[in-house]
Amino acid sequence: MLHIPAMGQRRIDFMEPAEAAGRLRGLGGLAFLDSALPHGALGRHAYVAAAPFAAFTVDAEGACFAGERLPGPPLEALRAVLRRFPLVPAAGLPPFQGGAIGVFGYDFAHHLERLASPGDLDPSEPSLRLNFYDTILAFDLVERTATILSSGHPETGTEARRRRAERQTDAFLAALAQPQDNAVPAGRGAALDWTSNFTPESYGAAIGKVRDYILSGDIYQANIAQQFTAPLPEDFDAFAFYLRLRAENPAPFAAFLDFPGLTIASSSPERFLKLGGADVETRPIKGTAPRSADPDEDRAFSEGLLASEKDRAENVMIVDLLRNDLARVATPDSVEVPVLCGLETYASVHHLVSVVTAKLREGMDGLDLLAAAFPGGSITGAPKLRAMDIITEIEDRARGTYCGSIGYLGFDGSLDLNIAIRTVTLQNNRATLQAGGGITILSEPEAEYAETFAKAARVFSAFGGKT
Repeated sequence: MLHIPAMGQRRIDFMEPAEAAGRLRGLGGLAFLDSALPHGALGRHAYVAAAPFAAFTVDAEGACFAGERLPGPPLEALRAVLRRFPLVPAAGLPPFQGGAIGVFGYDFAHHLERLASPGDLDPSEPSLRLNFYDTILAFDLVERTATILSSGHPETGTEARRRRAERQTDAFLAALAQPQDNAVPAGRGAALDWTSNFTPESYGAAIGKVRDYILSGDIYQANIAQQFTAPLPEDFDAFAFYLRLRAENPAPFAAFLDFPGLTIASSSPERFLKLGGADVETRPIKGTAPRSADPDEDRAFSEGLLASEKDRAENVMIVDLLRNDLARVATPDSVEVPVLCGLETYASVHHLVSVVTAKLREGMDGLDLLAAAFPGGSITGAPKLRAMDIITEIEDRARGTYCGSIGYLGFDGSLDLNIAIRTVTLQNNRATLQAGGGITILSEPEAEYAETFAKAARVFSAFGGKT
């Protein structure tokens, strides 16, 4: 394969990534992969992209790129499209230097496995949306650097690519030079009129049904979620909302994506898959406790989570599931668990987080990895496929973006994807937010129901509260 380096690199004065996103959104198709909770390892980089040169989508009929239907299975079609735009990343810069950014919705799993379908699954609604970007603004939040990188794709000739890279870089510079007051202020939100598909009683009944399936030997656990929806006011500004969300609930794998007819705002704390070279990492979250403003009570919550038999068993079960998923595409004996049930603390909750790593087998790529592991076991259950059918039976609706994955697929073969939790979709003048938890034989209905609200609390707050 011919590997083509980026045609342009332009270091610029550092500015906050959210400010850059606010200025670049006027170019259209904004994608902001945001490390809103900076961390030397997990939250080191952020990326802002705009003005995509093409879009790749998948609906019930299959894949489409730049308005043209493509033959074959969707991931094979995507692999063929990505190969049109080879790239060698420049050394010493953030790892994503051009490629596709978007969302694999939870319901994309129907293209990978034979699963029960929810009654409201819309065959015309894309379950996969990716925008292809030749120009991005990449941030290193540790070194405090910002670099515009432009590959010149989709042009093919050297001179044509160079000219496109220059035009795109100039367009980014012009947008970034706009006055500060053109960036969207965070402002204050207004409370929305939320409704849920569950009541406390029906959520308790759902937990009882899962426990019946466990006792009958069908599954060991399943993740059951509430879905909250609310109409949006006519003057609702999605990006202003996202600025409030990232302030209320900072997270290392946050994102804001703007597609035609759909906007996604995510404050996810969970990495689904990262691939760099042959190195694979997944970071499943299983186990949640609320935060408290009282330091002693907050410490008691975290210590209780670490000691919880139910939560630790749940986490270990999903680690085993993910080890099995990764082993399908990993070199023999390379799957390891460097962290088991580690404690991580966020704005409204404590979590138990494990880390599973592997080496990708020769001949496999990131899309093979995705096919082996999607959707993430931490938001399905075990065994995965049976748990997913039970989720569909109980929730009785398509999940859409929720519990899918948001992130990038690099032209160089790299990828980094989150689990789309603490994530809001804004579509057809409505906001949709889901929150759930893993149900096991030890689950207590009142505690599980309360946990869904603990997870959603800061998202509600970013809207202005809940009713």
